[in-house]
Amino acid sequence: MSKLALFGGDPIRTDLFPEWPRPTSELGDSVLKTLQNENWGVGSDAISRFEDAFAAFHDAKYCISTSSGTTALWVALKAAGVKAGDEVIIPAYTFIATASAVLLANAIPVFVDIDEKTLNMDPVLIDAAITEKTKAIMPVHIAGNPADLDKICDAGKKHGIAIVEDAAQAHGAEWNGKKVGAIGKGGIFSFQTSKNMSAGEGGAIITNDDDFKEACFSYHNCGRVSGGEWYEHQHLGGNFRLNALAASMLMPQLDSIGADMDLRDANKQKLDDALAEIDGIELIRSYEQTTRSAHHLYIVKYKKEAFNGIHRDVFFKAMQAEGVYTYAGYSPLYREKLFVTDPDEYPWLKDHDYASLSLPVTERICDEESVWLQQRHLLGNDEDSQDIIDAFKKVTTALKNEPELFR
Repeated sequence: MSKLALFGGDPIRTDLFPEWPRPTSELGDSVLKTLQNENWGVGSDAISRFEDAFAAFHDAKYCISTSSGTTALWVALKAAGVKAGDEVIIPAYTFIATASAVLLANAIPVFVDIDEKTLNMDPVLIDAAITEKTKAIMPVHIAGNPADLDKICDAGKKHGIAIVEDAAQAHGAEWNGKKVGAIGKGGIFSFQTSKNMSAGEGGAIITNDDDFKEACFSYHNCGRVSGGEWYEHQHLGGNFRLNALAASMLMPQLDSIGADMDLRDANKQKLDDALAEIDGIELIRSYEQTTRSAHHLYIVKYKKEAFNGIHRDVFFKAMQAEGVYTYAGYSPLYREKLFVTDPDEYPWLKDHDYASLSLPVTERICDEESVWLQQRHLLGNDEDSQDIIDAFKKVTTALKNEPELFR
């Protein structure tokens, strides 16, 4: 076995992986056309063209574009009827915006644990989390891998609770052959820099519900209503609109996302086939009804008991030395300092003791097991994928056979 780069050996890789976001001539031409020929803000045809195209791509009737995925979450929650003091059920394994949007609506995040096979909200735990204050359930399609929408939507129907999908990472993902996002009341997407479609910043809400669409329009547009006067404001909304230049950046990506998804699918399968053979590395699974994942991230689980009890952080250091950057990703959201609350700042949380909350699967995944690769690692060629495989094999072999090196 060759010497690990961590201890002075030659690394598997010295080249960078493919760049993301990826500038293209089509993207530049689209932006330049808007700069030269169109209104850049309210009323721009570039925005309406993008909204129509994005809705169609996701099998939805409507799209409301927004300034970010976070503002899209807030708008969607308000449009779903979430008010001060209401509760919203969310997973604890997700980006902070899922929870902060609930707080920004003066509502209460109720965290549930995740299914360790998929890392999505565990639908079995939803019923026990529902109270008379529950107004919405917000599953997250983590890493672009759809949550169990059948069971989650069934829970919503049973209790009369809105389902708002956080599909920030799930552009083009499919559940039972239908694109995610508008399977519940509605759903949101992000166009932040790292996402599978990117405008630097931006977001969108999609839905098939007429009333929900109108409410989203109002909350994202300073409380105005469709057909109303410019200085008529019926809700406490904000200026959360997407600008025309961002819409112009996104339009050509709808033409290329299909090929990008095919490439991610193929490279993900190569990694799965090879890494499944490494004892101690476990693959993340999809539900049977998932007909396509967006593969925003590639995540596996590191089982330290297969590697002489050596902590995952050592694995990270060795992988990074080989030229393949891996990392842990999220921590349990309820541990964030944000939730060690000042009762004067968040009085509606005074009866919620997040400090004593413990969700064992989320904590084990975050603290010990999750291994992330960024989506750009899925956008390379066969040699790029083989370098990732070779680095995994080289490092895990050393951890198993030469544990004394890491003591």
